[in-house]
Amino acid sequence: MDFLHQIPGVFQYISQNPAEFWGEVETQLQLSGYALLIALVLAFPVGVLASRSRLVSLYSVNLVGVARAIPSVALLFLMFPLLGGGFQPSVAALTVLAIPPILINTNVGFREVDPAVREAAEGMGMNTLQVLRRVEFPLALPVILAGVRTAAVEVIASATLATFIGGGGLGDYITEGLAMIDVRLILVGALPVAVLTLLAEVILSGIERTVRQPAT
Repeated sequence: MDFLHQIPGVFQYISQNPAEFWGEVETQLQLSGYALLIALVLAFPVGVLASRSRLVSLYSVNLVGVARAIPSVALLFLMFPLLGGGFQPSVAALTVLAIPPILINTNVGFREVDPAVREAAEGMGMNTLQVLRRVEFPLALPVILAGVRTAAVEVIASATLATFIGGGGLGDYITEGLAMIDVRLILVGALPVAVLTLLAEVILSGIERTVRQPAT
């Protein structure tokens, strides 16, 4: 019940400090967005290569499996002695967190393409790049998007921890609220993170279902 009683105070705080609040939301979205974009640029081509090479698949999947086993807060703290604190080291840590689901799903998505479909495309005169772009990628896209959705949810939630190495974001409110034993301030940070995570899940799930529809 105490939680519900704090809700009006959360909205009151936001209305009294709009510039500060929306600035933290923007930082949270920038941390998450940059990490996801960099992870996609790095993980997608490696995932494609892994789908074609047993050796690349073995090493890349095992490597990201190790990275996935490391807790997100530990990744952030590991970045501190390597890169220092601040926004960029936080993005680097979140990128490491985002890579595994994208790489693994890209690998799986391309491996699940029926070889007969690939051979038929080649028989029509398509070269390797055309087969990849026009045939394999559209078929693998739903699985890839599932990986992006998983990465997005994990990164948006974990970006809250960037506050511990000076990355900013909505986690600043949570740590400040914990220090002051102020439930209202904790909720000012926690509730928007929950909303952003839910929105990412709903939007990306909708896109994934839309992409799957033609294949059904």
